[in-house]
Amino acid sequence: MTRPPGSTDVAKLAGVSQKTVSRVFNGERYVTAEVRERVLDAAARLGYRPNRAARALKLERHHRIGVVSLGSALFGPSTLLVALERAARETGYALSIVHTLEGARGSVAEAVQRLLAEGVDAIVLSEPIDEGEAPLRVDVPVLTIGRAPSVTAPAVLTVLEEEGGDLIAPAVRHLLALGHHTVHHVAGPQRWWAAQQRLRSWRQALEAAGRPVPEPVEGDWTPESGYRIGTRLGDDVTAVLAANDDMAIGVIRALADAGRRVPEDVSVVGFDDIPVAAYVSPPLTTVRTDNALLAGVGLQRLIDHLKDPQATPRPFPSPMFELIARGSSGPPRR
Repeated sequence: MTRPPGSTDVAKLAGVSQKTVSRVFNGERYVTAEVRERVLDAAARLGYRPNRAARALKLERHHRIGVVSLGSALFGPSTLLVALERAARETGYALSIVHTLEGARGSVAEAVQRLLAEGVDAIVLSEPIDEGEAPLRVDVPVLTIGRAPSVTAPAVLTVLEEEGGDLIAPAVRHLLALGHHTVHHVAGPQRWWAAQQRLRSWRQALEAAGRPVPEPVEGDWTPESGYRIGTRLGDDVTAVLAANDDMAIGVIRALADAGRRVPEDVSVVGFDDIPVAAYVSPPLTTVRTDNALLAGVGLQRLIDHLKDPQATPRPFPSPMFELIARGSSGPPRR
């Protein structure tokens, strides 16, 4: 092709009308997921972008960063998004945010295309979920918060890139130090990369200590799922580590309803340190993650790269996860 590809070329390759191509890139409704995926695939194969992005690319910089964020009211994704917005204010860059919907196939690729069409210098993938999407092809630098789908880009920077590491290992070591033989895990939904990393961290910590690794039970981040799992805990369980505080609170309520005391009979630990964690009964032991730190250092790493692609990435402070010991954890009853 001797000229830049246009929307008519995309329409021809995808087998749709030019109007349908316009609807896809404008984020309009009434386009099926199958047609949207076909159009985006055709656009990627041709290297097509809407005209407004092509015009914007003539400028040296947009001073705008696109953020793909999960449309969720959960504590982790929502506080991370707030932290990114606050961190951006200190950098002189504006954020363009597109929310994706959990379970919507192709939603991440579509969100990226919309942001590129608006004109952004880089993309941030925040709290990505494994939706079985094809690898992403992006022609601006990308920052991922945690693991993410396979991304091809001029540069891919990552926060929390380790497979497991010390995400929730401090909680495991805390419970083992109290005298528990092992620690059971209430995992988050495994389509979430964050839940996968926390499960790996729990398993690696037990293996490193030479302790048995019980079969994890998967929840859905809600207190209701923690409660259901808590009702099924055997009498041999003395310590439970939940992948978030909401599920841990559900487990505590289930144990109380069954006449089992926390922490005298079962110790329970969560993750996130949500505002209510210190005020439940008993106060919840948890792992606090500093989303402001993650967002701030991660975003600054990205901006440093935009200013100088050869710059050495600034290191992350360590430790990034802090155990907050409260009343829900204690020694096992002898």
